[in-house]
Amino acid sequence: LNEYLDVIRNKVYRAQRELLEENKTVNAPALRNRVQGKANEQKSLLEVFEYHNTLMADKVPSEYSPLTLVRFKTTKEHVKAYIKYKYKSDDLYLTQLNHRFISELDHYFRKVRGCNHNTSIKYIKNLKKVVNLAVKNDWLRKDPFDKFSVKVKPVHRDFLSEEELNQIEELELKIDRLDMVRDLFVFSCYTGYAYVDVAKLTKRNIKKGVDGDLWVYLNREKTSGKSNVPLLPKAIEILEKYEDHPITEEKGTLLPVSSNQKLNAYLKEIADLAGIDKHLTFHLARHTFATLMLTKGVSIETVAEMLGHKDVRTTQIYAKVVEKKVSEEMTALKKRLSIKAS
Repeated sequence: LNEYLDVIRNKVYRAQRELLEENKTVNAPALRNRVQGKANEQKSLLEVFEYHNTLMADKVPSEYSPLTLVRFKTTKEHVKAYIKYKYKSDDLYLTQLNHRFISELDHYFRKVRGCNHNTSIKYIKNLKKVVNLAVKNDWLRKDPFDKFSVKVKPVHRDFLSEEELNQIEELELKIDRLDMVRDLFVFSCYTGYAYVDVAKLTKRNIKKGVDGDLWVYLNREKTSGKSNVPLLPKAIEILEKYEDHPITEEKGTLLPVSSNQKLNAYLKEIADLAGIDKHLTFHLARHTFATLMLTKGVSIETVAEMLGHKDVRTTQIYAKVVEKKVSEEMTALKKRLSIKAS
C-alpha cells in the first residue's frame, strides 16, 4: 500500500512540475485530471474567453463593432485580475465556476474597482456570454449563472430643454477653444451623433437625400447600424464655419474634434457660464436630439432610425422622458389654474 501511495505521490509531483512548465493553473482539479490522463478534457475560463474573443474578432465589423470587441477584451483582463486577486492564480478551470464565483466577482467590481451597478452588471453579462459558449460546446455541464440576476437598472437620461439649448447657442464666448467645443456640442444636438461618430465625419458622409437637401449618411461606430440624418440649418451653419479650419484640413474631417475627455472638461465650463445646472457631457447632446425630435412631433420610429437604434424599444426611454416632462408641466399648469380659480 505504501509503495502504491509513493507511486501516486510521484505522479502528482510530476503533474505539478508539468503544469508549472506549461504556465498552467496548479490546483487540486488540475492535478487530478493530469494524473488521471484527463488534462486535455479540461478547459480554463481565460482559454475560453480568448477563444470567444477570437471568434468575435473575425466578425468585426460585419456583425460586431470594434468597440464591442474592445469591451470583451477589457472584461477578460478584469476577470484575469480578479482571479489573481481572489485565487492567487493565473487562471481557473471551468468546473470551478459556480454561483459564489459570480457573486464574489460582482462584489469585486463594486467594492474593489469602484464600479456602479450597471457597469458591474455589463461586465458580468459579457462573462455570461462567454460561459454560454462553453455550455453550448459541452465544456461545462452546469450554467453557473442559472440563479444569478443580470438586470441593469434604468438610467435617468438627462437632456437639455429647448430653452437651455438656446442659452448655450446664444452664449458669447471670447475663448476660441470654448467656442469650438460649444459648436461641436450644438452640432450633435441637431444630428444626434455620438462623439466617436462626429469625430470621423468626412465630406464623403455628406450627400443629397431624396428630398434634394443635404444629409449625413453614416454607419455608427458603436453598432455599425445605419444612421442617416437630414442636416438642419444650424448643423449646416456649423459645418460651413469650420470648412477651412486648420485641424479639419489636416485630418480631412468635417469638424475639428479633440479628445472626448477634453471636450467634457470644457463643456463643464460652458455649462457654468450659461448658468445651466446640469452635468453637461458630449453624450448628453445625443439625448437632447432625441427628446427634441420627439417633442417636435417626429415619430419614434423615425427618431430610432436617425439614432441608428436597431430596436425601437431602445428609443422608447426617450419617449418616456418626454411623457414625464409633459405630465410634470401639465400638473404644474393645473395647480396654477386651480389657484387662480380659487
